[in-house]
Amino acid sequence: MAASGAGVFIRGWLAAGLALALAACASAPMTVFDLTPTHPAKMRPIGAQIRIDQPSATSDLDSERILVRNGQELQLLPGVRWPQQLTALFRARLVESFQNAGLARSIDGGSASANYALDLDIRAFELDAETSQAHVEVVAKVVSLTSGRIVDVAIFSARKPTPSTAAASVVASLDEAAAEVMTDIVRFVARTL
Repeated sequence: MAASGAGVFIRGWLAAGLALALAACASAPMTVFDLTPTHPAKMRPIGAQIRIDQPSATSDLDSERILVRNGQELQLLPGVRWPQQLTALFRARLVESFQNAGLARSIDGGSASANYALDLDIRAFELDAETSQAHVEVVAKVVSLTSGRIVDVAIFSARKPTPSTAAASVVASLDEAAAEVMTDIVRFVARTL
């Protein structure tokens, strides 16, 4: 009983701290945070060219601001932003992750030579204030460009604890969750093709 009471107290404390942080003055200077590309283990070359398309996302996700979800309510983490819109940033770091895995020659730069497209839908990329966790969820589809057929589809989701509502702590947890998802997507594509 005491443990669950302590958990409720800690969640309540984090929620209260988050409420204070979100109430901070919007005119404060903005700090820019970035995502880190992952370094998956080197993989065998893929025998096809794959084009990584710009991910899709809802308009609240596809911005430079960092989202905080509190139940059904969405707010913005004050004073911080990404260096570019989330979909473009995620795609850029995912391309780097493919390159880091030794698959640079398999990534098509958008020319007509691609055999497959990697279609991405970012469903969640936020701080969940109720659970004090960073949550990232992405649907990935490998699509044949010759037939239009979906070769394979998978949902990748990661949650990482956020010990504090400080912007640096929130972003570090989001970065860790995103890194797990990106690594899983690289492995998924390498396994599928």
